[in-house]
Amino acid sequence: MNAYIPPSSDEAKGNTPPARLRVSGVSKHYPGCLANDDVSLDVQAGEILALLGENGAGKSTLIKVIYGLVAPESGRIEIDGKARAISSPAAARAAGIGVVFQHFSLFDSLTVAENIALGLDDPARRRDLRQRIRDIGERYGLVIDPDRVVADLSVGEQQRVEIVRVLLQDPSILIFDEPTSVLTPQAILGLFETLNQLRREGRAIIFISHKLEEIRTLCNRATVLRGGRVVGTVPVAGASVNDLARMMIGQEMPPLGAGAAGLGGPVQLAAHDLSLQPANPHGTALDGLNMHARGGEILGIAGVAGNGQEELLAALSGERLARAAGAITLGGQAVGRMGPGARRKLGLGFVPGERLGRGAVPPMSLAENGFLTAHWRVPLTWRWVISTRKRNAFAARVIDEFRVATRSQATAAQALSGGNLQRFIVGREILSDPRALVVAYPTWGVDVAAVAAIHAALVALRDKGAAVIVMSEDLDELLSLSDCVAVLYRGRLSAPIPRDQCTRENLGLLMSGAAPLDPATTQGDVDAA
Repeated sequence: MNAYIPPSSDEAKGNTPPARLRVSGVSKHYPGCLANDDVSLDVQAGEILALLGENGAGKSTLIKVIYGLVAPESGRIEIDGKARAISSPAAARAAGIGVVFQHFSLFDSLTVAENIALGLDDPARRRDLRQRIRDIGERYGLVIDPDRVVADLSVGEQQRVEIVRVLLQDPSILIFDEPTSVLTPQAILGLFETLNQLRREGRAIIFISHKLEEIRTLCNRATVLRGGRVVGTVPVAGASVNDLARMMIGQEMPPLGAGAAGLGGPVQLAAHDLSLQPANPHGTALDGLNMHARGGEILGIAGVAGNGQEELLAALSGERLARAAGAITLGGQAVGRMGPGARRKLGLGFVPGERLGRGAVPPMSLAENGFLTAHWRVPLTWRWVISTRKRNAFAARVIDEFRVATRSQATAAQALSGGNLQRFIVGREILSDPRALVVAYPTWGVDVAAVAAIHAALVALRDKGAAVIVMSEDLDELLSLSDCVAVLYRGRLSAPIPRDQCTRENLGLLMSGAAPLDPATTQGDVDAA
């Protein structure tokens, strides 16, 4: 796959047409924050431009300005050399702009098809919409049932809806914010081939990703934001991963990965012949699933969204109870019939995939959100009354040790960037001293600095002897972080594969069902071995 397409003969002669999209001098203030400070960039027809920056660097605000969701104090937008007033998303779509946002704009109570129909301004285009959704899904490896209700979808499946919705608009300018975070390696290659075809057709694409190797593979140039300002635009072909990371964070890239293999201690969290019907008719049943997570090890669980991830997470956390108490054990104790609170008291930590709404209550302060789960393991009360001093001190400790960028523990969870909120949630769970920690999509949509911090924290917890289970669709993350990786496919879990035997290719084949799944043995067989 070519990382760069040479200029046309007209460009070589200096007859370069105007940029397909040009943004000039955009500034936008929020209370106490200068989100965009005189930002300018351009994207040519037939080009993929990477937009890079840490969480909170101003990328999301800039995209909202381009899409008409936010009105800047100053700035100019030109499309094909003509100034355009983009005052609303409808105006943006009419100008040929389509965006897939990192944070979804979906109505939970509506179906996939109904949500997508809301983004189509021409009623005539709604004819045969359900079949068109299926066709796009098949083409891009983003298969989704158009009749499913969004509330029943996992995080990964919701992102599929957003991508399909944009592709159905047939825009001339496409903006993708972390579009590959839920795809298998094979599907990523397919998406890249499609994006390259769109580029060859003369469309302009802005591609936002924290996966710098993807940027180097796909993009022509990279524009980097730091602190709301453009710090530079460079050709990707001549930039290394470290070069791009250094521009993003202003220093050398932190080391990633798990380092030495884990200790492989006693089993801390296990599932024994776990079968569970889905909570909704579109879910995936768990079918005799066996799993063991040992103290001192990180077990990665890979899989394409919709293969039982939500059901397994609910069963492990206690949100869904198993039929038998012994179907799930924690530290050797049967907990299958215990709820979340009882499991937390015994030493289970849990980081859900949805930060706002499940991981944290949006309007509540960080101190209040810290208390919600930590009080089961950390003494934050006195005679059954919440100790404000202890609660605030605990939140302040999380903020300090996990370098959460916020004014104080009184800040509302919804005011934090995605990466900073994820740091807080992961820190809250780790400082609760769990014996086993289940983490879903730990670094989804966060920058390289936050990835390094979260990975380091999970490895440190592992090295203290805890069992860590990381569920992710990011194979690069699993391959760098896990001691072994198992694949979840259609409600069944493969035997764990040691990290040194894992490749993106063999895991991708298992995730897609193209290779036979070797199910994990029962826990008794594991212990006997």
